[in-house]
Amino acid sequence: MANISEQKHHVVVIGAGFGGLSVVRDLAGADVSITLIDRRNYHLFQPLLYQVAGASLPSAEIAWPVRYLFRHRQDVRTLMAEVQGVDTGSRQVLLKDGARISYDTLVIATGATHAYFGHDDWEKFAPGLKDLDDATTLRGRILSAFENAEKTTDPGLRAAYQTFVIVGGGPTGVELSGTIAELARKTLKNDFRTIDPADTRIMLIEAGQRLLTAFPEPLSEYTRQSLEKLGVEVSFGQPVTACSADGVEYGGQSVPAKTIIWAAGVTASPAAGWLGVEADRAGRVIVGADLALPRHPDIFVIGDTAAVTGQDGKMVPGIAPAAKQEGQYVAKRIKSRLSNDNAAIKPFRYRHQGNLATIGRGLAVVDMGRLTLRGALAWWFWKLIHLYFLIGTRNRLSVAISWIWNHSVGYRGSRIITHASSDKEPAPLDKSGSRD
Repeated sequence: MANISEQKHHVVVIGAGFGGLSVVRDLAGADVSITLIDRRNYHLFQPLLYQVAGASLPSAEIAWPVRYLFRHRQDVRTLMAEVQGVDTGSRQVLLKDGARISYDTLVIATGATHAYFGHDDWEKFAPGLKDLDDATTLRGRILSAFENAEKTTDPGLRAAYQTFVIVGGGPTGVELSGTIAELARKTLKNDFRTIDPADTRIMLIEAGQRLLTAFPEPLSEYTRQSLEKLGVEVSFGQPVTACSADGVEYGGQSVPAKTIIWAAGVTASPAAGWLGVEADRAGRVIVGADLALPRHPDIFVIGDTAAVTGQDGKMVPGIAPAAKQEGQYVAKRIKSRLSNDNAAIKPFRYRHQGNLATIGRGLAVVDMGRLTLRGALAWWFWKLIHLYFLIGTRNRLSVAISWIWNHSVGYRGSRIITHASSDKEPAPLDKSGSRD
């Protein structure tokens, strides 16, 4: 592919996650041409990934083709391609296939991937949940575990198949623990003849001292109690020291388990390496108050890829609302530069909109600062907020119907096991990920 040049100011956005889409959307009507690059051809609504993994929702309900989203925007060109570097001197994005994309302004919103704290070899035994492939792989493994338990005659092996270990007590770990508990004790309770799914052991291992550390402590404690009522064993203060095909080790003990899920940490995409700039301990690019690189004002970094310090001195969290706000801010900054009115845009200021997490059917926690909710009211609030942020009326209606059906009947229709998701170990993640 030849170099691509544009007569208009050319904005290249890497990553079609929440941050990247916000930039492109808010540049509508500006005198620019836009190239949006992602190694996937879809935008993913990550907050509901765990429901795909737990067989509550089909994958098509939380992912949308990027080309479709911008089909009426003639100023936007979409490329499904993998980025492997950035030449800041010549202002070009380097693609894996050898192509070079020239830019006037570059926005990097490539998200994060799983962090195994120096034990990357654990990844094939304990896959994480960051993308649609991860979700369908986990769904296949979870469902296949019950199928394998049904057909084995070895009691020890059967127990291992019916043991699920989730590592990490953040929102993803909590939500996965709750959804697997409900899947085992309610959805599948009449489906098998040899095993009793209610005998399933679900373990949530958190190295720290409480769950959901971003939430107030009373909500964390409520979450622990709620999970334990669902039958989840919650462990604190003892990090996992080994993962293998046979199980995990933590606190000096070994637990035989055929399904391990990693939800303990993330690391940023390799954007800092592309740019040759300073990064924090999580690999995030350190940016200024305008979300640009200090020595490269033509390059912005946002979302999980960026280390942004808020006005309160705390790091801006790596969550979807923060990425969207950063994307909106960068679009304003670009437009102000084009109009030579840089003084009109103040430094980025993150507006925290609260934290939400589901625990199980009819159970959730919500922290909105002065307002905190728990239980059924929080659960309905969580659902309404997520329906609001889904793209398109059809998807909102489809997800709402699935939720109502699952809640009232208890049946999860997305319980199909494919050969690829059940028999194969997940391939190593491509560290040039592109997801916020």
